[in-house]
Amino acid sequence: MLAIIAAATILSLLAAILSNRLSPLAALILIPITGALAAGLGANIPTFIVDGITKIAPVAGMFVFAILFFGIMTDAGLLAPIVGAILKIVGERPSRITVGTAALALLIHLDGSGAVCFLVTIPALRPLYDQLGMDRRVLACTASMAAGVNFLPWTGPTLRASAALKIPVAAIFTPMIAVQIVGLIFVFVASWWLGIREERRLGYARRIGEPGSTRPAPALPEADSTVIALRRPKLYTINLAITLIVIAVMVGGLMEPVVVFMAGTAAALLINYPSAAAQRERIDAHARAALLMAGILFAAGAFTGIMTGSGMIKALADASVAHVPAAIGPRIPILLGAVSMPLSLLFDPDSFYFGVLPVIADMGTQFGVAPVQVAQAALLGQMTTGFPVSPLTPATFLVAGLSGIELSAHQRFSIPFLFATSLVMTLAAILFGIFSI
Repeated sequence: MLAIIAAATILSLLAAILSNRLSPLAALILIPITGALAAGLGANIPTFIVDGITKIAPVAGMFVFAILFFGIMTDAGLLAPIVGAILKIVGERPSRITVGTAALALLIHLDGSGAVCFLVTIPALRPLYDQLGMDRRVLACTASMAAGVNFLPWTGPTLRASAALKIPVAAIFTPMIAVQIVGLIFVFVASWWLGIREERRLGYARRIGEPGSTRPAPALPEADSTVIALRRPKLYTINLAITLIVIAVMVGGLMEPVVVFMAGTAAALLINYPSAAAQRERIDAHARAALLMAGILFAAGAFTGIMTGSGMIKALADASVAHVPAAIGPRIPILLGAVSMPLSLLFDPDSFYFGVLPVIADMGTQFGVAPVQVAQAALLGQMTTGFPVSPLTPATFLVAGLSGIELSAHQRFSIPFLFATSLVMTLAAILFGIFSI
């Protein structure tokens, strides 16, 4: 019964968000509360919510101060030269910009942190997309694809799979290198195609500005007097150094991300806008985005707290595995690889890798399937290609928020591409003999 309620709760959440019938904040709070009440756990709801919020608080704090930090640095003019440099490198053609987006996201995500990847990639490129009139959903999608294909040995899903099944990381990852390369090729091809589609939509016939083009070359808009007054060109080197230090300390794991961004925000305010009045103005300018993000993240904490504390996630995991027909046992890796990305919409990473994956691996051994193959299949989508669109991960809300698009719009646009990426890598694993048909 608990598993049925859990499934209904998660499906209701997805339906409410994807259909735009409820805002993500309202859905993440009201729907799990309703599910817990239906399960007869009403008395425990406050405890579940507080536990969930407690776990999400450092992440929410990091996102709030990250938004403030990058907002202040943008006001000070940090990104203006970066946008200009990107224009020179990738040009002003959408098909090159989308490929450049994927490349930048991939490089930044080498540290394994989705939050860092999106916090750096999207704010840097969003002005370029806006200047050219490109669809922001394309920005969110290409960045998500590039980050999703990365399941390097130090990334969260790979480490979880290794710990859950007690298999060395190298044994899981090394045979999958060729599969990951295929996935990356698909990501860049898909990104290029999205760019071509944008060119057609925007009316780009050839190279922008060449004879025969149906659209003139766009120019960077002139900044108004208010924007110019906020810029601090003489402090550019200092601002760049602060930004690099903040990113390096966070990527290196030398300090909790929330602490890094808190300190970075305070330093950015003090150096660029010394007066208290100016500091309040800069905080007020970005408070709406920061508070909106914090509200959604705390709501997500309430959701995961209720679903985990009530036992609904575990019940759903057990029930799902129990209904797998025995006849398909030998093909468990292929089937898991094919559905691993959609499973990200149902299970948070800890619940899946530590709750579901061991059970699937044990079932596979009964049919002669090595546990390492089950781990490899999971990495083809479960919280890899799936994490940038899953309502169970803060990164999803971060991508949508930083891109300036609705969560439902991001999910409807990006899910088909991310799912296709997962299926292509599954097919590659079969062709390379990693999985047996």
